[in-house]
Amino acid sequence: MQTSLVLINSLSQLTGCKIYGKAEFENPGGSIKDRAAKQIIEDAEFEAKLKPGGTIVEGTAGNTGIGLAVYGKPKGYKVVICMANNQAQEKVEILKTLGAEVLLYKPCPFSDLNHFYHQARKYSEENPNAFWANQFENLSNFKAHYTTTGPEIWNQTNGDIDFFVASVGTGGTMGGVSNFLKEKNSKIKTIVADPFGSGIYEYIKNGNFKTEGSSITEGIGIMRLTENFKKANVDSVIRVSDQQMIDMMYHLLKHDNLKLGTSAALNLFAVYEIAKMSENKGKTFVTMLCDHGSRYESKVYDPRWLAEKNLIPKLIH
Repeated sequence: MQTSLVLINSLSQLTGCKIYGKAEFENPGGSIKDRAAKQIIEDAEFEAKLKPGGTIVEGTAGNTGIGLAVYGKPKGYKVVICMANNQAQEKVEILKTLGAEVLLYKPCPFSDLNHFYHQARKYSEENPNAFWANQFENLSNFKAHYTTTGPEIWNQTNGDIDFFVASVGTGGTMGGVSNFLKEKNSKIKTIVADPFGSGIYEYIKNGNFKTEGSSITEGIGIMRLTENFKKANVDSVIRVSDQQMIDMMYHLLKHDNLKLGTSAALNLFAVYEIAKMSENKGKTFVTMLCDHGSRYESKVYDPRWLAEKNLIPKLIH
Protein backbone atom coordinates (compact mmCIF):
# COMPACT_ATOMS: atom_id res chain seq x y z
CA MET A 1 0.00 0.00 0.00
CA GLN A 2 2.66 2.51 1.15
CA THR A 3 0.54 5.62 1.76
CA SER A 4 2.12 8.97 2.60
CA LEU A 5 2.77 10.20 6.12
CA VAL A 6 1.66 13.84 6.18
CA LEU A 7 2.81 16.45 8.70
CA ILE A 8 -0.23 18.36 9.98
CA ASN A 9 1.40 21.78 10.09
CA SER A 10 -1.26 23.81 11.92
CA LEU A 11 -1.64 21.33 14.78
CA SER A 12 2.10 20.81 15.06
CA GLN A 13 2.61 24.56 15.39
CA LEU A 14 -0.22 24.95 17.90
CA THR A 15 1.09 22.21 20.19
CA GLY A 16 4.86 22.27 19.73
CA CYS A 17 4.71 18.61 18.70
CA LYS A 18 5.17 16.73 15.46
CA ILE A 19 1.74 15.51 14.40
CA TYR A 20 1.49 13.19 11.41
CA GLY A 21 -1.46 11.62 9.64
CA LYS A 22 -1.22 8.53 7.44
CA ALA A 23 -3.00 9.39 4.19
CA GLU A 24 -5.08 6.25 3.75
CA PHE A 25 -7.31 8.01 1.20
CA GLU A 26 -4.43 7.36 -1.25
CA ASN A 27 -5.33 3.66 -1.38
CA PRO A 28 -7.03 2.41 -4.59
CA GLY A 29 -10.43 2.21 -2.90
CA GLY A 30 -9.91 5.51 -1.10
CA SER A 31 -9.74 4.33 2.51
CA ILE A 32 -7.82 2.45 5.17
CA LYS A 33 -10.20 -0.49 4.70
CA ASP A 34 -8.46 -1.43 1.46
CA ARG A 35 -5.72 -3.05 3.53
CA ALA A 36 -8.06 -5.44 5.33
CA ALA A 37 -10.12 -6.12 2.20
CA LYS A 38 -7.08 -7.14 0.15
CA GLN A 39 -5.71 -9.38 2.92
CA ILE A 40 -9.09 -11.00 3.58
CA ILE A 41 -9.50 -11.92 -0.10
CA GLU A 42 -5.94 -13.23 -0.46
CA ASP A 43 -6.17 -15.35 2.70
CA ALA A 44 -9.61 -16.71 1.75
CA GLU A 45 -8.26 -17.74 -1.66
CA PHE A 46 -5.23 -19.41 -0.10
CA GLU A 47 -7.43 -21.32 2.34
CA ALA A 48 -9.89 -22.22 -0.45
CA LYS A 49 -12.75 -20.50 1.37
CA LEU A 50 -13.24 -18.27 -1.66
CA LYS A 51 -13.50 -20.19 -4.91
CA PRO A 52 -13.48 -19.01 -8.56
CA GLY A 53 -16.79 -17.39 -9.48
CA GLY A 54 -17.77 -17.12 -5.83
CA THR A 55 -19.52 -14.35 -3.95
CA ILE A 56 -17.92 -12.10 -1.33
CA VAL A 57 -20.43 -10.92 1.27
CA GLU A 58 -19.85 -8.31 3.96
CA GLY A 59 -21.69 -6.12 6.44
CA THR A 60 -20.04 -2.70 6.53
CA ALA A 61 -20.44 1.05 6.92
CA GLY A 62 -19.23 1.22 3.33
CA ASN A 63 -15.47 1.52 3.10
CA THR A 64 -14.66 -2.17 3.58
CA GLY A 65 -17.27 -2.97 0.97
CA ILE A 66 -15.61 -0.58 -1.45
CA GLY A 67 -12.25 -2.24 -0.80
CA LEU A 68 -13.72 -5.70 -1.37
CA ALA A 69 -15.24 -4.53 -4.65
CA VAL A 70 -11.97 -2.90 -5.77
CA TYR A 71 -9.98 -6.08 -5.18
CA GLY A 72 -12.70 -8.68 -5.69
CA LYS A 73 -14.54 -7.64 -8.84
CA PRO A 74 -11.46 -7.76 -11.14
CA LYS A 75 -10.96 -11.36 -10.02
CA GLY A 76 -14.45 -12.28 -11.16
CA TYR A 77 -16.15 -12.44 -7.77
CA LYS A 78 -19.64 -11.17 -7.14
CA VAL A 79 -19.65 -8.69 -4.24
CA VAL A 80 -22.72 -8.26 -2.03
CA ILE A 81 -22.63 -5.52 0.59
CA CYS A 82 -25.06 -5.17 3.51
CA MET A 83 -25.26 -1.66 5.02
CA ALA A 84 -27.41 0.45 7.31
CA ASN A 85 -29.48 2.88 5.24
CA ASN A 86 -28.26 5.93 7.19
CA GLN A 87 -24.69 5.87 5.86
CA ALA A 88 -23.42 8.51 3.45
CA GLN A 89 -25.09 8.11 0.07
CA GLU A 90 -21.76 8.69 -1.64
CA LYS A 91 -20.53 5.30 -0.38
CA VAL A 92 -23.59 3.54 -1.77
CA GLU A 93 -23.08 5.17 -5.17
CA ILE A 94 -19.38 4.23 -5.25
CA LEU A 95 -20.23 0.62 -4.44
CA LYS A 96 -22.80 0.46 -7.23
CA THR A 97 -20.38 2.07 -9.67
CA LEU A 98 -17.82 -0.61 -8.79
CA GLY A 99 -20.41 -3.29 -9.59
CA ALA A 100 -21.30 -4.39 -6.08
CA GLU A 101 -24.84 -5.31 -5.07
CA VAL A 102 -25.92 -3.16 -2.12
CA LEU A 103 -28.56 -4.32 0.36
CA LEU A 104 -29.73 -1.62 2.77
CA TYR A 105 -31.23 -2.20 6.22
CA LYS A 106 -32.88 -0.03 8.82
CA PRO A 107 -30.42 0.87 11.64
CA CYS A 108 -30.93 -1.23 14.76
CA PRO A 109 -28.94 -2.51 17.77
CA PHE A 110 -26.37 -5.20 17.14
CA SER A 111 -28.46 -7.60 19.25
CA ASP A 112 -31.27 -7.37 16.66
CA LEU A 113 -31.00 -10.06 13.98
CA ASN A 114 -32.02 -7.47 11.40
CA HIS A 115 -28.70 -5.69 11.94
CA PHE A 116 -26.69 -5.52 8.70
CA TYR A 117 -23.89 -7.61 10.25
CA HIS A 118 -26.22 -10.53 10.92
CA GLN A 119 -27.89 -10.10 7.54
CA ALA A 120 -24.51 -10.48 5.83
CA ARG A 121 -23.86 -13.69 7.74
CA LYS A 122 -27.35 -14.96 6.87
CA TYR A 123 -26.87 -14.19 3.19
CA SER A 124 -23.58 -16.13 3.12
CA GLU A 125 -25.22 -19.12 4.82
CA GLU A 126 -28.17 -19.19 2.43
CA ASN A 127 -26.26 -18.76 -0.84
CA PRO A 128 -23.95 -21.47 -2.19
CA ASN A 129 -20.35 -20.54 -2.99
CA ALA A 130 -20.62 -17.38 -0.85
CA PHE A 131 -17.82 -16.25 1.45
CA TRP A 132 -18.55 -13.97 4.44
CA ALA A 133 -15.60 -11.60 4.86
CA ASN A 134 -16.53 -10.98 8.53
CA GLN A 135 -14.06 -8.12 9.02
CA PHE A 136 -14.83 -7.81 12.75
CA GLU A 137 -13.76 -11.36 13.67
CA ASN A 138 -11.54 -12.31 10.72
CA LEU A 139 -7.92 -11.97 11.86
CA SER A 140 -6.77 -11.31 8.31
CA ASN A 141 -7.80 -7.77 9.24
CA PHE A 142 -5.30 -7.68 12.11
CA LYS A 143 -2.69 -9.31 9.88
CA ALA A 144 -3.02 -6.61 7.21
CA HIS A 145 -2.13 -3.87 9.67
CA TYR A 146 0.56 -5.85 11.47
CA THR A 147 2.35 -6.60 8.21
CA THR A 148 1.79 -3.32 6.31
CA THR A 149 0.51 -0.32 8.31
CA GLY A 150 2.70 -0.81 11.37
CA PRO A 151 5.94 -1.34 9.43
CA GLU A 152 5.18 1.64 7.16
CA ILE A 153 4.70 3.95 10.15
CA TRP A 154 7.89 2.70 11.80
CA ASN A 155 9.93 3.17 8.62
CA GLN A 156 8.43 6.53 7.68
CA THR A 157 9.20 7.96 11.13
CA ASN A 158 12.59 6.23 11.30
CA GLY A 159 11.38 4.81 14.60
CA ASP A 160 10.94 8.29 16.06
CA ILE A 161 7.38 7.98 17.33
CA ASP A 162 6.03 8.53 20.84
CA PHE A 163 2.25 8.12 20.37
CA PHE A 164 -0.04 6.19 18.05
CA VAL A 165 -3.65 7.36 18.31
CA ALA A 166 -6.60 5.89 16.38
CA SER A 167 -10.29 5.17 16.60
CA VAL A 168 -11.63 1.61 16.55
CA GLY A 169 -14.18 0.20 14.12
CA THR A 170 -13.36 -3.50 13.91
CA GLY A 171 -10.17 -3.33 15.98
CA GLY A 172 -7.97 -4.44 13.11
CA THR A 173 -5.96 -1.25 12.74
CA MET A 174 -5.31 -0.75 16.44
CA GLY A 175 -4.68 -4.46 16.90
CA GLY A 176 -2.10 -4.76 14.15
CA VAL A 177 -0.35 -1.41 14.50
CA SER A 178 -0.16 -1.40 18.30
CA ASN A 179 1.38 -4.87 18.35
CA PHE A 180 3.97 -4.07 15.71
CA LEU A 181 4.99 -0.74 17.22
CA LYS A 182 5.16 -2.08 20.79
CA GLU A 183 7.41 -4.90 19.60
CA LYS A 184 9.74 -2.28 18.12
CA ASN A 185 9.60 0.02 21.15
CA SER A 186 7.51 -0.83 24.22
CA LYS A 187 7.61 2.83 25.33
CA ILE A 188 5.38 3.97 22.45
CA LYS A 189 1.97 4.97 23.84
CA THR A 190 -1.06 3.60 22.01
CA ILE A 191 -4.33 5.44 22.61
CA VAL A 192 -7.86 4.82 21.32
CA ALA A 193 -9.97 7.78 20.19
CA ASP A 194 -13.60 6.89 20.77
CA PRO A 195 -16.86 8.63 19.81
CA PHE A 196 -19.93 8.83 22.02
CA GLY A 197 -22.29 5.93 21.37
CA SER A 198 -19.40 3.46 21.47
CA GLY A 199 -18.58 1.12 24.36
CA ILE A 200 -14.80 1.06 23.91
CA TYR A 201 -14.17 4.03 26.23
CA GLU A 202 -15.83 2.33 29.20
CA TYR A 203 -14.34 -1.04 28.30
CA ILE A 204 -10.79 0.30 28.41
CA LYS A 205 -11.46 2.38 31.54
CA ASN A 206 -13.53 -0.09 33.55
CA GLY A 207 -13.69 -3.42 31.71
CA ASN A 208 -17.36 -3.18 30.74
CA PHE A 209 -19.06 -2.31 27.45
CA LYS A 210 -21.27 0.58 28.42
CA THR A 211 -22.22 3.59 26.36
CA GLU A 212 -23.82 6.98 26.50
CA GLY A 213 -25.01 9.33 23.78
CA SER A 214 -24.60 8.81 20.06
CA SER A 215 -22.45 9.97 17.16
CA ILE A 216 -22.76 10.93 13.50
CA THR A 217 -19.38 9.31 12.74
CA GLU A 218 -19.43 6.31 10.40
CA GLY A 219 -17.55 3.04 10.71
CA ILE A 220 -16.09 3.55 14.18
CA GLY A 221 -17.20 2.63 17.68
CA ILE A 222 -18.26 -0.84 18.82
CA MET A 223 -20.17 -2.41 21.68
CA ARG A 224 -18.43 -5.78 21.88
CA LEU A 225 -14.97 -7.29 22.09
CA THR A 226 -14.08 -8.41 18.58
CA GLU A 227 -11.36 -10.94 17.81
CA ASN A 228 -9.36 -8.18 16.15
CA PHE A 229 -9.60 -5.81 19.11
CA LYS A 230 -8.59 -8.64 21.47
CA LYS A 231 -5.19 -8.36 19.78
CA ALA A 232 -4.82 -4.65 20.60
CA ASN A 233 -2.14 -3.50 23.03
CA VAL A 234 -3.68 -0.25 24.30
CA ASP A 235 -2.47 2.13 27.00
CA SER A 236 -5.37 4.55 27.24
CA VAL A 237 -8.50 5.99 25.64
CA ILE A 238 -9.93 9.46 24.99
CA ARG A 239 -13.51 10.32 24.09
CA VAL A 240 -14.33 12.87 21.39
CA SER A 241 -17.72 14.51 20.79
CA ASP A 242 -19.31 15.19 17.41
CA GLN A 243 -18.89 18.93 17.95
CA GLN A 244 -15.17 18.54 18.60
CA MET A 245 -14.85 16.35 15.52
CA ILE A 246 -16.68 18.88 13.33
CA ASP A 247 -14.57 21.73 14.71
CA MET A 248 -11.41 19.85 13.79
CA MET A 249 -12.75 18.90 10.37
CA TYR A 250 -13.30 22.53 9.39
CA HIS A 251 -10.06 23.66 11.03
CA LEU A 252 -8.12 21.23 8.83
CA LEU A 253 -10.00 22.36 5.74
CA LYS A 254 -9.18 26.01 6.43
CA HIS A 255 -5.61 25.76 7.75
CA ASP A 256 -4.15 22.59 6.19
CA ASN A 257 -6.11 22.23 2.95
CA LEU A 258 -7.19 18.77 4.14
CA LYS A 259 -10.74 17.63 3.47
CA LEU A 260 -11.16 14.54 5.62
CA GLY A 261 -13.84 12.09 6.69
CA THR A 262 -15.36 11.93 10.15
CA SER A 263 -13.07 9.32 11.70
CA ALA A 264 -9.93 11.13 10.52
CA ALA A 265 -11.12 14.40 12.06
CA LEU A 266 -12.00 12.60 15.29
CA ASN A 267 -8.56 11.00 15.37
CA LEU A 268 -6.84 14.36 14.94
CA PHE A 269 -8.90 16.06 17.62
CA ALA A 270 -7.88 13.31 20.03
CA VAL A 271 -4.23 13.80 19.06
CA TYR A 272 -4.58 17.57 19.50
CA GLU A 273 -5.98 17.19 23.01
CA ILE A 274 -3.18 14.85 24.08
CA ALA A 275 -0.46 16.91 22.40
CA LYS A 276 -1.59 20.07 24.23
CA MET A 277 -0.64 18.53 27.57
CA SER A 278 2.53 20.17 28.86
CA GLU A 279 4.26 16.86 29.53
CA ASN A 280 3.90 15.89 25.87
CA LYS A 281 5.52 18.97 24.34
CA GLY A 282 7.96 18.03 21.58
CA LYS A 283 6.60 14.49 21.20
CA THR A 284 5.84 12.78 17.88
CA PHE A 285 2.29 11.60 17.16
CA VAL A 286 0.92 9.46 14.34
CA THR A 287 -2.73 8.85 13.53
CA MET A 288 -4.79 7.56 10.63
CA LEU A 289 -6.48 9.75 8.00
CA CYS A 290 -8.95 6.98 7.24
CA ASP A 291 -10.70 8.43 4.20
CA HIS A 292 -11.41 11.61 2.25
CA GLY A 293 -14.19 14.07 2.99
CA SER A 294 -15.64 13.72 -0.50
CA ARG A 295 -17.50 10.64 0.79
CA TYR A 296 -19.45 12.84 3.18
CA GLU A 297 -20.42 15.82 1.00
CA SER A 298 -24.13 15.23 1.55
CA LYS A 299 -23.70 15.16 5.32
CA VAL A 300 -20.92 16.83 7.30
CA TYR A 301 -19.91 19.16 4.45
CA ASP A 302 -23.50 20.32 3.87
CA PRO A 303 -24.26 23.41 6.03
CA ARG A 304 -27.98 22.60 6.05
CA TRP A 305 -27.38 19.08 7.31
CA LEU A 306 -25.07 20.38 10.03
CA ALA A 307 -27.62 23.00 11.07
CA GLU A 308 -30.27 20.29 11.42
CA LYS A 309 -27.91 18.42 13.74
CA ASN A 310 -27.04 21.63 15.63
CA LEU A 311 -23.39 21.15 14.72
CA ILE A 312 -22.08 24.54 13.67
CA PRO A 313 -18.27 24.55 13.25
CA LYS A 314 -16.41 26.55 15.90
CA LEU A 315 -12.77 27.51 16.33
CA ILE A 316 -10.76 24.80 18.05
CA HIS A 317 -9.36 25.75 21.43
